[in-house]
Amino acid sequence: MFQSINIVPRWIIFCLDLVICIFSLGLAYFIRYNFDIYNIDFVAFSRNILIFTSINIVVFAGFRTYAGIIRYTSFQDAHRIILSIGVSNLVFFFTNLVITTFRQKPAISNEVLVINGLCCFVMLVSYRVMVKYFFLYIKNLNLDKRHVVIYGAGDIGMAAKRTLDHDVAVNMTVIGFLEDDVRKAGKIIEGVKIFPVANLEKSIIALERVDDLIIAVNNLSPERKNKIVDICLKHNIRVLTLPPVSTWINGHINTKQIQQIKIEDLLEREPIEIHNEVISGQIKNKRIVVTGAAGSIGSEIVRQLIPLEPQMIILVDQAETPLHELTLELNECCAEQISHPFIGDVRDKNRMEVMFKTFQPHYIYHAAAYKHVPMMENNPAEAIRTNVLGTKTLANLAVQYGVQSFIMVSTDKAVNPTNVMGASKRIAEIYVQSLYHSFQKNDIVYQNGLSHLNKSRHPEPTKFITTRFGNVLGSNGSVIPRFKAQIEKGGPVTVTHPEITRYFMTIPEACRLVLEAASMGKGGEIFIFDMGRSVKIVELAKKMIRLSGFIPNQDIAIEFTGLRPGEKLYEELLNNNENTIATHHHKIMVAKVREYDFESVVKHVDELIQLCGANNSTKVVLKMKEIVPEFKSNNSVFEALDVEEEVNS
Repeated sequence: MFQSINIVPRWIIFCLDLVICIFSLGLAYFIRYNFDIYNIDFVAFSRNILIFTSINIVVFAGFRTYAGIIRYTSFQDAHRIILSIGVSNLVFFFTNLVITTFRQKPAISNEVLVINGLCCFVMLVSYRVMVKYFFLYIKNLNLDKRHVVIYGAGDIGMAAKRTLDHDVAVNMTVIGFLEDDVRKAGKIIEGVKIFPVANLEKSIIALERVDDLIIAVNNLSPERKNKIVDICLKHNIRVLTLPPVSTWINGHINTKQIQQIKIEDLLEREPIEIHNEVISGQIKNKRIVVTGAAGSIGSEIVRQLIPLEPQMIILVDQAETPLHELTLELNECCAEQISHPFIGDVRDKNRMEVMFKTFQPHYIYHAAAYKHVPMMENNPAEAIRTNVLGTKTLANLAVQYGVQSFIMVSTDKAVNPTNVMGASKRIAEIYVQSLYHSFQKNDIVYQNGLSHLNKSRHPEPTKFITTRFGNVLGSNGSVIPRFKAQIEKGGPVTVTHPEITRYFMTIPEACRLVLEAASMGKGGEIFIFDMGRSVKIVELAKKMIRLSGFIPNQDIAIEFTGLRPGEKLYEELLNNNENTIATHHHKIMVAKVREYDFESVVKHVDELIQLCGANNSTKVVLKMKEIVPEFKSNNSVFEALDVEEEVNS
């Protein structure tokens, strides 16, 4: 009933404050004269009440003490009250000074003024606090209220508690704090006890029923976060997080911003430190091309390039709508950065040549590719056209137009490939590497019918650098969005195999490493990234189900559908004949791979591209296996080609 009470009109609060001030002045007179009514001059008392009320009407209107909502009384309201009372009493004090200069009796004694000021402040604040806690008590009478523990008894944790206390619509009550600082353990804040987090399970048991835990600590390490979440899931406690302070509205958090923790938060790793000054020195005032700019990796590379102050970023993609959305985003957040959307297919040499002639780029970040394994397994010719022909076209034009560096974004599926997509990316790697090494070996600019390097723009041959990493969280087609959608529908969650594992990396982390590797590359390298520990996909699915408040295989089923065409159980970053060389960055290594003769590579690649014209998938894949001998198909119709090859050998 009380929760439905509307906010009291301001004029009522204003009148109530005046009544309390009048009562306070009367109380001050009684205290001053020892509650002896006969010592009080009621004529002077009546006059002073009239004067005091008139002063307070003006002061309260000026300081707007009536503007606050009483049930949400805060320190700011108390601050306004003490200022208004101080001003009104000072006015009366100076009135007394004026009167006494004319040898008249003061209108009111200074003792009464002091007592009145103290009483008035206590009473005005007290009735507000009483109303606030009355509504809080009524709110917490709900027997179905969820019991919440806040991890972090600092400013952020207190802000979260006050937000939950004030929002009538939120069915939550805070029953405790958890704190790493042992000095705070056992203390009480706003009636809520602080428990040590050193033994989290013991503290949770001591708190008895806990429904939710809100993490209100900045810069909590991923390891620590995972440990807390695992303990909470063990006790069927839902874990919530707060958004960064920078996203709070006017310094206050909204209850709608308190969200369930995401699996992406648990798969994150320690932030990567990159050498921005080195990268900035290379990128500043340069024209940069990003292919596949509308994709998840390409768009993040664009975002991370902007702070480095390039002269211009050319956004190349054939997907019109995503490219338009990226352009709108950049216009809103980075209007000072010059960017140009360029719609075109990397396979179209004429269109790409228009781009090179028009913009004369210094750097190319090549992220355009077909990447979905099952799709490419069914369409090998298209995988070759985009991933191989597209890369070859751009690489040749990069040399022809004197591009300084060409950075190719590859994949761990190119290592010992078991599918068409991975093999196509490996062939692209071989092409750009052998192209660069042809400069070094023969001291030539280029051959095989290609134009000479434009030495007026860049005296050195183009540096070709390859970066190789695994799955990225949140990318288009990632397993995590699919699991989320399946959980929202009530299941089942589908996993291809109980033993399948994958490496995961966040999109920003992957792109930071791409920029760092590009800055340290001398040409011809394949950089591989430290992907951390591999994650078992079925365990990932179980954790996501628990985080959503369900029990795996009870509320939501997990079904195994079998490996998809071309899919393998484990991803690798190196093949059996490769090893690595360390770099100055502990998360980046250089793969030592065998070199290929460029003329032979060109011959094979051209033959492969010609085969695509006939759309004969078997011949295309056979040629791919000839170029990449370690390409062994898995769970695919093309496995028969491997058997046939073994029989022939």
